[in-house]
Amino acid sequence: VVTGLAWTQAGGDILFLETMFTKGEGKIYITGQLGDVMKESVQVAISLVKSMYPDKADMFKEYDLHVHVPDGAVPKDGPSAGVTITTALISALTGAPVRHEVAMTGEVTLRGRVLPIGGIQEKTMAALRAGIHEVLLPEDNVSDLAEMDPNVRNAVNFTAVSHMDQVLKKALRPAGEKVAE
Repeated sequence: VVTGLAWTQAGGDILFLETMFTKGEGKIYITGQLGDVMKESVQVAISLVKSMYPDKADMFKEYDLHVHVPDGAVPKDGPSAGVTITTALISALTGAPVRHEVAMTGEVTLRGRVLPIGGIQEKTMAALRAGIHEVLLPEDNVSDLAEMDPNVRNAVNFTAVSHMDQVLKKALRPAGEKVAE
């Protein structure tokens, strides 16, 4: 489970993205009222993860993959969840738990680059309201911090990332590390 940040008409919100592999035949299930752009982000994330972990690519043939964003009654769309989806897939594939005190946003490319997105102010305010004080955001969005509410800017630790490798270093715990429930 990974904490992502979303822009909504009412401002910003956090969303939880869950992934799970189950014994199967390589089917992909995407649930939680994800729009076309988010479904494309899932496909990009799968391709990226297969290229990053070629020794584990057979998991996508031997197991079914389920990607779910709870609160299914609320439609969700946009490219901002690419980083979140990719992190969740890598966590499920490697067994490395995700740091739940970290939230993230950003579009991801097939090469693992993290691209800028919109709604940084609303998304970071949502993180703070949810008690999250560490946010990973695209490096190209750092200039948006100058326009942010100073209370949010001072209360949240921002880490600028330009590639998934940087995201994973900040977001994942070592596989097997105990996590407080």
